[in-house]
Formats: sequence, structure tokens, C-alpha cells
Amino acid sequence: MDSSHQSRICISLCEPTVAALEGAIAAAARNSDLIEVRLDCLDPLELENGAAAITKLLQDVPCESILTFRPAQEGGRRVLDDATRQTFWSDAIFSSSFFDVELDLAEQFLSTEVSPSLPIDWSRTICSHHDFAGVPDKLDQIYDRMSRTPARVLKIAVQAKDAIDCLPVFQLLDRAREDGRAMIAIAMGVAGVATRILGPSRGGFLTYASLDSETTTAPGQLSVSELTDVYRLEKLDRHTQILGLVGSPVSHSLSPRIHNSAFAATGTNAVYVLFETRDIKTFIKRMIHPLTRELDWQLRGLSVTAPHKSAVMEHLDWIEPAAREIGAVNTILIEGETLRGFNTDAPGFIKPLMQMFGDLRDARCAVIGAGGGASAALWSLKEAGAKPALFARDAGKASPLAERFGVQKMPLEGASFESFDVVINATPLGTLGQLESQTPATASQLRGARLAYDLVYNPAETEFLREAREVGCQTLGGLAMLVAQATEQFKLWTGATPPEGVMREAAELGVKKR
Repeated sequence: MDSSHQSRICISLCEPTVAALEGAIAAAARNSDLIEVRLDCLDPLELENGAAAITKLLQDVPCESILTFRPAQEGGRRVLDDATRQTFWSDAIFSSSFFDVELDLAEQFLSTEVSPSLPIDWSRTICSHHDFAGVPDKLDQIYDRMSRTPARVLKIAVQAKDAIDCLPVFQLLDRAREDGRAMIAIAMGVAGVATRILGPSRGGFLTYASLDSETTTAPGQLSVSELTDVYRLEKLDRHTQILGLVGSPVSHSLSPRIHNSAFAATGTNAVYVLFETRDIKTFIKRMIHPLTRELDWQLRGLSVTAPHKSAVMEHLDWIEPAAREIGAVNTILIEGETLRGFNTDAPGFIKPLMQMFGDLRDARCAVIGAGGGASAALWSLKEAGAKPALFARDAGKASPLAERFGVQKMPLEGASFESFDVVINATPLGTLGQLESQTPATASQLRGARLAYDLVYNPAETEFLREAREVGCQTLGGLAMLVAQATEQFKLWTGATPPEGVMREAAELGVKKR
């Protein structure tokens, strides 16, 4: 295995039976040249009685392999005492290109009391450490301990609770590269997904993937098709421009599919990833702003989503007048040593609405919500000459918004929209996940309205749109706005016009359909 190769994807396999493992190995070998076989996932009797069959399977694997026998305390599927683990590796009855041995066991092998009876081939050893509780304070000390072993590759995987936790993981890769050590460094969980995508381009020995979305073996693990088809891992290098979505939550977002498809179609050396953070101030300071960030990377810009569209503004160096009037920024452009803020939600919102409705002058429009999306909608409707009114559950949040735009504020509970031309859902209700079954307005409330416009884009058919269609309203989903605002972002980041059709197709492939 060539450690200088910067795009190695290892498909991790975790199966309960030898028969299932055989099928998984065959499928994985068709999709990657490196697989990890998790023997701790096998039923104990399958492992004991199927040793010969497993040996033959591993001998016949048509690609390189990593053999793992992980204890429960490090994320394995079995409780394994030290004696069992020592015996397993000292017997060495299974052949493999690499063996993944936990740090504590590697140190036991190096012990003068143990090593004479427990030989190990260090040239094929990955010395690993896993922490599913978070990022340990003494991460550098763990790295130092691993470095004192003669293992061919060092591996550290920690649980990320915030995108900021990616920072020490990337710094580990930088340190290992300077030390001349082969290193795998991963932040697990949705908040750490950037390390799985960017790790190889920053010197990581490999990154792990699942065979498909149903067979993940660790939190935040992506499928091999996501890494290759969406993120184009094999194309990424140290010069790749990095963009991404910052918010919480972000895992439902289609933006990576949309922007990465446009980068691929235009031959742009850039990648768009997800950054889930609750602490926008620290994230901007330590990872983003050119004057204070603690990471050397080719960052070009960010999309900003809830709950940070307003809060991020105080951390920017310049904000376009429209975004300042709206009171929300959804796009950041990094130019030199400055962060510049824009709002592409506004043009993205109004373009598909006018295409479907026509001239909005004097149209009565009800906006439901009191966040950044509602702000962009109100500003755009006023600019188009419409007559908007604001409906919200939270009067405290709605009052300053209504006052800022000079619109009528009305209670959402018991509201009737029969006298409105357009009803807009600018709340997250209906979004894929826990909110999917909810709607801000029922069919009886929407009866009589001409058009219902839902800014939620995933799933494609929301509860709000279903209720509206039931009483004869025209409907417009949020996917059109998502693509329209993304095209404006692409122009800001690259200076080029994006292939809107390609972006729309990528978005449509990613939404949940009923």
C-alpha cells in the first residue's frame, strides 16, 4: 500500500455470519481496492467454527484488507478481555494486508514481559485508539504514545460534538505529516464528517466508508458512493478550494449534492462539505477567519443556515446593504483577510415565486415564521410591491420583524388565509426528520388561498403542501428556491455562471419522495 496515495477509501464490513461476510466482501471488492473486515462483528460461534472458511475468504480477497478484532470499549461489537485479544493476535491464523491493533494492546506487545511470547508484524500493523465520548484533552499525549510503537500506521478516531472538534483532528494530520508518520485521523459523528472527506487530501493514509447507507460501522460514516460520486474524493488535493454549510442541524441538507455537482460539471477544483456547529463565534474565530483561524486550508466561503443567519453578522468584516436590511446573512465570501456577507435567499426566494405567480404588485402575501427565511421573504415581497403580513406563534420574535418591515403582525393560531393570494411557510415545520409530520397551517386554514409556497425543500412533498393541495391551492416547493439561491452563491464564490440544470437534477435526486 502506497502511503503517498491521497484518496484511499476503505470499505468497512461488519457482518454477523460467515455467509453474510462472504457476500459483503464480494460487493465491497467491486467498489474499492481496500476493505476492513471486522471480525468482532461475527457471532462468537461463527468465528470459532468458521475459522477455516474465514481464512480462505481472506486469502481469496481480490484487494488489500485490514483485519480488526475490536473490543467493546473501543467501539467493537464484543466484550473482549486482554487474554482473548492477545491470544487472537498471537495465533495469527488469518492472513491480511494489515492488522488493526488497539494502542493498549500494542503497548502490551512491546512489554518485555509479554513480547517474547506474543510476536507481531509491525510492518503490517495499524495502531489505533478510539474515543466515543468526545475529544480527549490529552490527544497529543495519545499520539506520542502511539508514535513510540513501530506500527506502520497510526489511527486516532474521536467523537465530534461540534465542527470545532475537527480542528485538533486536522492538526494531528499536520503533525504526523511533519513527523513522517502514516496517519489516519477521524472525527466521528455528523459534526466530524469534514475530516472523513478532507482527511486524505491533507495527508491522511485513508478514509473509511460503508458499502451503502444501511451498513455504516461508525457514527458519521459516509457510503462509498457518497465519497466518490458526491464529494469526488479522488479529485481532492491540498489546492482544492473548500466551501461548506454551517448550521445546526445540517445532515438533511442537499447543498453538498447541488454545489459539488456544479463543481464537477465546470471542472472547478472545489468541494462543499457540512459543518455542524452551535457555537458560531468560536467556529468563525478558530476555523474560518483568515486573521485568527488555526488551520491552513484553502477556504473560499460558506453557506449559513439556521440558527446562525443573524448571529453570524457581528463576526463579518463587511455586509452587503440588502443583507443588512434583511437582518440575515446566508452566504460568506472570503476575500483576502476579510469575511464578506451576502443574502442570496432573497433573490432565490422571489425568482421561482414570480415565475409561477407573475407580477406580485399589490398581491396579498402571508408569511409564516419569524426567522431568517421570513426576513428574506418580507424584504423581497416589499421590493416586488406586494402587500405582506406576518404570522407567527412567537409574538416576541415577530414584533421587531414586523416593525422593521412595516407589515401587519397577526397570530398564527386560528388564522384564516382565504383572503391571501400567497401563503408562505418560512418555518422549519415539515423538514425531514422529527418535524416532518408537522405543518404551520391546515387545509381548512388554507382554503381560498391561490398559492402555497413552502420554503422547506426536503421532503419534496411536505405536510403543508399536501394540506394546501387538498383544498385546491397551487403549490410551490422549496427546492426551486434552494437551487435559485445556490446559483447566486456559486456566482459569488467562483465568478462564473453555474449549470443550473445540473444543480436542479442533483437536488431532485437527493430529496425524499413519497
